[in-house]
Amino acid sequence: MKKDVYTIPEAAKICSVGRTTMWRWVKSGEFKASITLGGKYRISKAELENFIIKNNIYPLVHKHSPLGKILIVDDDPDIQTLLTKMLFAEKYKTVIASDGFEAGIKVMEFKPDLIILDLFMPGMDGFDVCERIKKNSSTSHIKILAVTGYDTTENKNRIMQAGADGYLAKPMGKNKLVNIIKELLR
Repeated sequence: MKKDVYTIPEAAKICSVGRTTMWRWVKSGEFKASITLGGKYRISKAELENFIIKNNIYPLVHKHSPLGKILIVDDDPDIQTLLTKMLFAEKYKTVIASDGFEAGIKVMEFKPDLIILDLFMPGMDGFDVCERIKKNSSTSHIKILAVTGYDTTENKNRIMQAGADGYLAKPMGKNKLVNIIKELLR
């Protein structure tokens, strides 16, 4: 997007919808627009980008989204909060799953670029989640960074054999985590 302000027809074209659809969004309040002194609607670049991201308008969302989409799979609420704050500060979009079953649902809905995956959770553990994601042809491209508080050679070897792309022991430093994520998403 090159301009700072767009007309209704311009915004409709960017979102690949008709003018009528864009008008409905503006009139219903789903889409915020300003009105000029002449009574014409104008949409700011920031509002248009936020709308594209919020509504996951494909393929535009990938051009305007943060650095990447990361699914955090961990049953510890403190870890969920910590990772979310760390990654938000780095401009990553995150979603949380508290167990392996929820992770499967979120993978299909959120379509993450990377998954930060705890190894030991109730129900389906991280080893099974990793294996299922990597064996499925529609999700095998997703990068998986395994994290654990039980750092052993056996756990590391087992998760890497299941298909993980990276491994980190808890507690992890922000710089180390961000560097590994950047490397995996290259």
